[in-house]
Amino acid sequence: MKNIGAVLIGTIVVLVVASLGMFTVDQRQSAIVFRLGEIISIKKDPGLYFKVPILDNVRFFDTRILTFDSPEPERFLTSEKKNVLVDSFVKWRIADVKQYYISVGGDEQRAQLRLAQTVNSSLRDEFGNRTVHDVVSGERDQIMELMREKANEDARKIGVLVLDVRIKRVDLPQEVSESVYRRMEAERKRVANELRSTGAAESEKIRADADRQREIILAEAYREAQRTKGQGDAKAAATYAEAYQQNPEFYAFYRSLEAYRQGFKTKNDLLVLDPNSEFFKYLKHAGKPGK
Repeated sequence: MKNIGAVLIGTIVVLVVASLGMFTVDQRQSAIVFRLGEIISIKKDPGLYFKVPILDNVRFFDTRILTFDSPEPERFLTSEKKNVLVDSFVKWRIADVKQYYISVGGDEQRAQLRLAQTVNSSLRDEFGNRTVHDVVSGERDQIMELMREKANEDARKIGVLVLDVRIKRVDLPQEVSESVYRRMEAERKRVANELRSTGAAESEKIRADADRQREIILAEAYREAQRTKGQGDAKAAATYAEAYQQNPEFYAFYRSLEAYRQGFKTKNDLLVLDPNSEFFKYLKHAGKPGK
């Protein structure tokens, strides 16, 4: 029984020592193995590894893509000496674990502080060489690419790879925004008034042209009507003349009857004429045959 107990105790000791001498590295991690505080190896590939118990210790580092988002918008000056508020973020990951540990002690907060200082310095330089329009829309993509290159160049010194730098928002300070909005409102009102004036002028021009066209059309219509009427009168006169030539006596009699009808249209009509006037020619001979 004593031998069995000793074997069990020995087995347990061996298992404990073995467990202390083994460690695993996840695919999302890298590990540094220290022996008495000195770096002896770097483990980048996932798997099971061994170490010397008590003498060695292991520290793990997350190698996934991390995001550093500025807590508050930063204030920068443009080339026009105007303040703008910039909100940005950085995508980064550990590229060289050993250099990362040596430079910042493996402290993520220190690494992000270094990145923030680099990005802010780059933003200050880039915004200082550009106008508000450029940083808002004109050259925004170019600015972000330049910032990424500069930040990545500095980040490599601490074993970090900068994958992307993005500007989320560029705003004017509140006191400047109100002034800008007032100027924009005044400009829009000026443009609106100018458009209204132009529209009124065009309206008057169109109306005047329409009136002129109307007068031209009426004049041409009147001219055509007078010409048609003249042609009709001429044709009527020709017809009368032709009829007169065929039977002058009948034509004269017909015209006299029309004159009598017009002259004695009502009972109150009164004519003062000489009884021997030609007007009564056919009245005098009304009862004589052959006349």
